[in-house]
Amino acid sequence: MSFLAATAWSRGSVNALRGAGSHLQARSYAAKAKGVPVKQNTQGFKGGKGQKLTKKQKRLEAMRNNKSPGAFVPLPAAQLKHELFQSQRLDELTLPEFNAEDLTEGNAGKAMAFPLPENDAVRVFGVPRNVLLDFRILSKAASVVRDVTIKLVDRLQTASQESSQKNRLVLSGSAGCGKSFLLIQGVEYASSAGWLVMYIPRAIKLVNSSTPYSYDLHTRTYLQPIFAQQTLRRFRTVNEHALGSLVTEAKVDLPDGLSLPEGTPLPNLIDVGLKDQTSAPAVLAALLEALGKQTRIPVLLAVDDFQALFTKSAYKTPHFETIRAWHLSMPRLILDYASGRKTFARGAVVGALSLSDKTYGLSQELRHALGLQPWLQPSPYLKIAPEISSFTRGIQILKVPEKLNINEAASLFGVWNKNKSFHTPGSDEFFLAKYTESGGNPRDFVWKGLLSTLQT
Repeated sequence: MSFLAATAWSRGSVNALRGAGSHLQARSYAAKAKGVPVKQNTQGFKGGKGQKLTKKQKRLEAMRNNKSPGAFVPLPAAQLKHELFQSQRLDELTLPEFNAEDLTEGNAGKAMAFPLPENDAVRVFGVPRNVLLDFRILSKAASVVRDVTIKLVDRLQTASQESSQKNRLVLSGSAGCGKSFLLIQGVEYASSAGWLVMYIPRAIKLVNSSTPYSYDLHTRTYLQPIFAQQTLRRFRTVNEHALGSLVTEAKVDLPDGLSLPEGTPLPNLIDVGLKDQTSAPAVLAALLEALGKQTRIPVLLAVDDFQALFTKSAYKTPHFETIRAWHLSMPRLILDYASGRKTFARGAVVGALSLSDKTYGLSQELRHALGLQPWLQPSPYLKIAPEISSFTRGIQILKVPEKLNINEAASLFGVWNKNKSFHTPGSDEFFLAKYTESGGNPRDFVWKGLLSTLQT
């Protein structure tokens, strides 16, 4: 490869790898504050006030003020004229689509692309940050069907005919082993199989004081109306096809004396919370209760960063005391279903433990309550809150393997190789070297192994 070609590749390759996955966004539930006009600084680079800037200085100023992630801005296809890009266009990464019918043992180890229609759960609810980065670089949002994927699918197939009381799972494993990807696969499977899906990709947002809250005397919890309203809106968008056929099976009492009669269509119930933000938490609770009673369609409640629901939140009481997560309305509602206190007649509750955020990480109390690493007993001086033991009772653990097997790693390697992600030729020696260096850990295999060839 010539020097000019190599230079053009190093500058544009990562940018060019962003395609169909770029529409996935980091979903935020916080209210967007209106921008406050800021007086522009007219001081020139050389210190003179009101001094006119040269073209070069204006360009540098524009670059400094640009807040967009430049490393992941797609390069227009018209600029990819070098022969390096002509062997296979980046927008032609062909993979079989991820759907419920194809998730069988015979397809274990194969890579599949998520179709992501407009009302897809992953597109609407969002994804965790580390997954978002993978999807933005890849020209298509894709994943590898692993052996543990088939195990999760089998559990969900069983749960589709059983109460969620018997199907409460938590995905656990070492950092970077693929828990978030596995949870997304479960969400995509359920959505493809016609389930009603509610997906919380970042439960840390429930406890990090990023949304307003207020104390409610009736429920004795701190309500989070904005997060509840956004969840209602996204749930309706994802499940619009099935909600129209479902109705409430009992009278629904809401705040301020409002009530809805028995037989009210669930979209009408959701509309109440969308129109009145203050009633959104009560509407969301009533919606889940109505979904729990019906037996026509199974329901999946999926939560990433599950461990954050058992921590001390960043919210404070009027006396500036720290509020426990289960005293907030959204975490409490999720924990009621995760603990089995409330159930779906058909469906499952699946959570994933994240180890990436140390502020809201896996505590010793939760580790002990879930039975993870039972040989590590907690300190006798450690006081375990009784709520942690109560909310985790009966939860089953699905262990995610720490490393990819050789077939899974080869499929993952093939996806990134077809996506033109390497400077180094995609040889068997290169694959085995990176697989060995990473110990088979999925995240390290991709980011510290395969994509390390892009570092200059």
